Amino acid sequence: MLKAVGQKLDDGRWFTASADRNKDPILAQLERTLPSAGLVLEIGSGTGQHIAHFAKAFPELTWQPSDPDAAFRESIRSWVRRENLGNVLVPVDLDVCRFPWPVIHADAVLCINMIHVAPWAATEALLRGARKALVRGGMLFLYGPYRRFGRHTAPSNEAFDAQLRASDPAWGLRDLEAVVELAGIAGFELAEVVDMPANNFGVVLLSEADRAFEQEQLSTP
Repeated sequence: MLKAVGQKLDDGRWFTASADRNKDPILAQLERTLPSAGLVLEIGSGTGQHIAHFAKAFPELTWQPSDPDAAFRESIRSWVRRENLGNVLVPVDLDVCRFPWPVIHADAVLCINMIHVAPWAATEALLRGARKALVRGGMLFLYGPYRRFGRHTAPSNEAFDAQLRASDPAWGLRDLEAVVELAGIAGFELAEVVDMPANNFGVVLLSEADRAFEQEQLSTP
């Protein structure tokens, strides 16, 4: 989907205006919530704009990009080379629904603008995989548009939801309360929901230190 609305630059990088617009608001939230050290796994890194921006701002952290699309993994490598980043690992081929994940340990996991452009099973798999990978007390940060309390938060989101479902009936904006409920079953605790620009939300989930991972209660991909 990003390829349809993005631009491929001469050096192999993909660029999207939306990723450029939201990178700083997301960064502001990460400055409050990321650990001071460790490995941060980004799910669906896409063009690589975000992880390059974040890794430059947090040189003390190690960043692991991932994407199931080979063209995007090449774009990520191009962004990393352009920014001369030594704290970003080679991007891995990670599909949330394909287990086991190639990354088995992380101190934080980021997932930006994925849940609404994937089937619900991908959300289930994301929570299952992130909970298995995260250390106890580790953070899962979700970003994107959601419905709240059974309603869209803006007419533009409602139109976007209709567009997504017309493209693929399995896609669409999710009810944030349903995502949080499923996260609780997976062994996460909701720490914070943050209003973000353009009718988006940042959702901070923490893996619970005193609760076993209830894998059997999630659908198996």
